Amino acid sequence: MISMKPRKQRKELYNAPLHKKRKWISAHLEEKLLLKYDKRAVPVVKGDTVIVMRGSFKGHEDKVAKVNVNKRSLEIEGITMSKADGNKIAKPLHSSNVMITKLNLTDKWRRKKLERGLSEETKKEIEKEAEEQIKEAEEEEKALEEEEEGIEEAEEAEKPEEKPKPRVKEKKVEKKPTPKEKPKKEEEKPKAKKKTTTPKKPSEKKKTPAKKKPVKKAPAKTKKKKEENK
Repeated sequence: MISMKPRKQRKELYNAPLHKKRKWISAHLEEKLLLKYDKRAVPVVKGDTVIVMRGSFKGHEDKVAKVNVNKRSLEIEGITMSKADGNKIAKPLHSSNVMITKLNLTDKWRRKKLERGLSEETKKEIEKEAEEQIKEAEEEEKALEEEEEGIEEAEEAEKPEEKPKPRVKEKKVEKKPTPKEKPKKEEEKPKAKKKTTTPKKPSEKKKTPAKKKPVKKAPAKTKKKKEENK
């Protein structure tokens, strides 16, 4: 960080990307590890054994159960706090309050980083330690699986065996009709379909052609009258 202003330092701390936050969750190595790996501090990983250096749990040594990158905190096995309702939850601790006493070497990428710049003898020692840790982890997983299987078997054995009930033939009981309910007719005849009749339209009277009135023809003038008129 270049700036000396606290507000700018705080802003970078909270708004930093995850790959930077992950590196900041680092803790000092014990003196033996410091001489072996030639490093002062290393990022903490799940599975590392750690001793608390400050606070009410000072001196407590156990494995790291969880690493929270966003909140920049660690959860260590055996360190808990009680809530208001009485339930217990893991108490988060800052990585600066912790010192690493044993490294988790099961991850090959972490081993490569630790082996940089070291002699071949130390590299071989790291590989041997890693093989031992991998075997221990496999044995622990098998033991947990066996315990879970044993618990399941015990639960099944505790359950009482349910004997199958004998089947009983059900007798058919005829229901007597109550006074309110009328007995149904045994056979209902199919109702004959009513013929649908189309309503007849009122008969329309035949239109008779109107009689033409006789036109009176004027009497033909006689020849005599014609002559007289002339």
